[in-house]
Amino acid sequence: MKPNFFLKKRSKNLLFLLLVPLELMAQLGDPQGPYFATGIRIGDVSQNEAVIWTRLTQNPTRVSDAPLPIALYTDPETGAKHTRKTREDKNGVVYFPEGYNINTIEGAVPGAAGLVKIKYKSAESKEWQSTTWQAVSLEANFSRKFILSDLKPGLTYELLVEARPVEASKVSAQLKGKFKTPPDEKSSRKIIFAASTCQGYPDRDHPQGFKIYPFLEGLDLDFFVHAGDIVYYDNLAKNKGMAHYHWDRMFSLPTNKSFHAQVTSYFEKDDHDAWFNDSYRGIETSFMGEFTFDQGLEVFRQEMPIKDKTYRTFRWGKDLQIWLVEGRDYRSPNTQPDGPEKTIWGKEQMEWFKSTVTASDATFKLLISPTPIIGPDRSTKKDNHSNQGFSYEGEQIREFMASQSNMYVICGDRHWQYVSKHPKYGIVEFSIGPNSRDHAGGWKQNDLRPEHLYLNVVGGTMTVTIDPQKKGSITVIHYDVDGNPLNEFVAYAASKRGEP
Repeated sequence: MKPNFFLKKRSKNLLFLLLVPLELMAQLGDPQGPYFATGIRIGDVSQNEAVIWTRLTQNPTRVSDAPLPIALYTDPETGAKHTRKTREDKNGVVYFPEGYNINTIEGAVPGAAGLVKIKYKSAESKEWQSTTWQAVSLEANFSRKFILSDLKPGLTYELLVEARPVEASKVSAQLKGKFKTPPDEKSSRKIIFAASTCQGYPDRDHPQGFKIYPFLEGLDLDFFVHAGDIVYYDNLAKNKGMAHYHWDRMFSLPTNKSFHAQVTSYFEKDDHDAWFNDSYRGIETSFMGEFTFDQGLEVFRQEMPIKDKTYRTFRWGKDLQIWLVEGRDYRSPNTQPDGPEKTIWGKEQMEWFKSTVTASDATFKLLISPTPIIGPDRSTKKDNHSNQGFSYEGEQIREFMASQSNMYVICGDRHWQYVSKHPKYGIVEFSIGPNSRDHAGGWKQNDLRPEHLYLNVVGGTMTVTIDPQKKGSITVIHYDVDGNPLNEFVAYAASKRGEP
């Protein structure tokens, strides 16, 4: 028997829709194209390399005026279907409204076979370089990654990405882009970057996506970091196909597509874009249906412009180095008793972090973590370094960071903005906050702790400016979703922590 449910469309009118399981849906085709409806992603850019991700699509734009599917679960005692109650729900399955499928629901961007080529040059050059034509990978959601490996530091590069069908020579679509390479380690100049986290599709605040992206696009950033929870699988990603759909609908939003074609980006993942809330390998659950933890890790790598490991470090001139860490791949179960054997990072990543930080002579060192290191966090949480669940490893990280000069933490995951200073070690952590107002929450506005230098339960974004001309300073500004500054933190480089 097929379950009947009411779904709500954007018009807020209730429509009675017959829902059909995903496996009964046929794929649609289009004789024209291919196109670039999901844009490009420019990532893991170093002084000499950049990873360019792109994907071919059947249509030039996303599906806009259509209903969404729904996930239903099965009561193990009665066999009855029901909508989500808790994360203990069983046998999650996605159902589509009658007459719709994965290629025609809201936000759908069906992929297409074809060939892609990238032309690129520095902004000051007149001569284009070019890759060869490469086929997209159907197994990787019709995407292709290119590694541009002959770049020069400290330059702006222009891109022209082209598509054509497999059996034709005529170009079917073009997309322009640009990005910056980091200055070399001896160059001392002003660097400005932005950070974002917790991007919930239902909480969009702009007719074409999210307000923060047009604002950030106007800042001429050197680079951008998304600190995880780029998409939220929990409600609808009950199989691998629907997981890819989450990336398609997010990056085909016009605000997102435009921004990511114009900026060097670094991406991290957290629980919601790995599998589901507070997830780790080994959980026995059917809440996510056919979609597994390992598939979640695979999809992330397929969708992201990442070259090798998901923990990595990048130097941006003489005065800045960033560390991007991995918090899901090597994690112990959250339920394991805390102690020396319990870990979020794993032994190899911890050793890499300490050795590379120690070896760095950058003026400012920034750990960008998908989850908090300092906090404070809610007492009910047990899955990050700022609370009791992983306090042993958290203390190791904090003690090590305290031995470094001018080292700070930027964290994602928390749905509120804050600047906090650890009472024992003096380490300052900046929580970015979610990228839309409706996604903010999880903390009370009046719950100001002694650690807080700034607290605001609000959505928005954050910029970091390293300026050697201003006494060797770091300036961190939190903004609301409209680009209005909410708080400014300024500090100056010191030979030892705490010195003026």
